Amino acid sequence: MAQYEHLPIYREAFKFLIYCENIVEHFSRYNKYTHGSDLRDTARAVVKLIIRANNLIEKEPVLEELRVTIEEMKLIVRICKEVKAFHNFNSFETAVNHVTEISRQAEGWLKGVRKKRQGLNP
Repeated sequence: MAQYEHLPIYREAFKFLIYCENIVEHFSRYNKYTHGSDLRDTARAVVKLIIRANNLIEKEPVLEELRVTIEEMKLIVRICKEVKAFHNFNSFETAVNHVTEISRQAEGWLKGVRKKRQGLNP
């Protein structure tokens, strides 16, 4: 089985997952069990997809799925902001920064995989 702890995207996604687990505690009861649960589940899904992509030879389909899941996570963070689930703006800002960094790294990984594939098949 491939190692994944060394991947910067894994470390960032795991940090965000732990952040979500802690920040959702401060959501109101309604938001905790609706939007908070969705946010935590999606953050876990992102970490799982990173592990799966790292373990596969053909990474591109899983990285495409990761890209979509990250977009869903962006939407959930924005919904949490709009319904005032975050207890302050700093919490929202930290969440957005994590998700932006994860997205940036995922796009770079996908671009690298595509470039490598095109280099093998000219």
